[in-house]
Amino acid sequence: MDSIDRRILSVLQRDGRTTNAALAARLGLSESACLRRIRRLETSGVIRGYGARLDAGAVGLTVRVLVRITLRSQTDRDFSAFERAVQAVPNVLDCFLTTGQWDYELIAIARDAADLERLHSTVLTKLPAVARVESSFVLRHVVRQVPLPLDR
Repeated sequence: MDSIDRRILSVLQRDGRTTNAALAARLGLSESACLRRIRRLETSGVIRGYGARLDAGAVGLTVRVLVRITLRSQTDRDFSAFERAVQAVPNVLDCFLTTGQWDYELIAIARDAADLERLHSTVLTKLPAVARVESSFVLRHVVRQVPLPLDR
C-alpha cells in the first residue's frame, strides 16, 4: 500500500459515497487508475465494505454497556464455541479477546433497561462456556476515532 492508496482510504473513510470520478479528480488520478486501486483494496480486504453510520439514539437504541465475560475454562474449544455464538448476537457491537482479569470485553447496545435485562439474562449468560458476566453502563461516548488515523 503506497501513499496514494492511503489518500484514497482517507477520503473514502470520510465519504464512502464519493464517486470514482470525484475521487480521481481530487487525487489527480485517471478514473480507471483510481478504480483499479479501489478494486485492489476491496479484493485484498483492506476495504471491508461500505455503509451508513447511524445515530443509535435516533433509532431507539439508547443504552450502551461495556460487558466483561470470564469463561469457565481456557480451552480452545470453549474460546471457539463462545466466539461463534457471540457473533450471532445482534446487540453486540464489538467483542474483544483480552488479556487481564476477563477473557472477553464486549460493547453491547439495548433499547432500555428492560431490553438490557433481557439481553443479559437470556442471551449473554447463556453463551457457551460463560462463567461470569459483569457490565458497566456507558454514560457518554467521548471519543470515536472514525476515520482511522492513516496519515499520522
